[in-house]
Amino acid sequence: MTIIFLLIGLSLLVALVFLAGFLWAVRSGQYDDAYTPSVRMLFDDEAPTEPTAPVRRR
Repeated sequence: MTIIFLLIGLSLLVALVFLAGFLWAVRSGQYDDAYTPSVRMLFDDEAPTEPTAPVRRR
């Protein structure tokens, strides 16, 4: 029976740690830009550039 109280206490402690991490992320601006990720897939990547010196083959 005492293990139940220990597990409840530990789970509440873990939940408080995750809540504190979430609040820190919100306050530090991690979730400010909600628009860019939704349109990022619409932009093309830059084309790869050609090498400047030609490669000699024998």
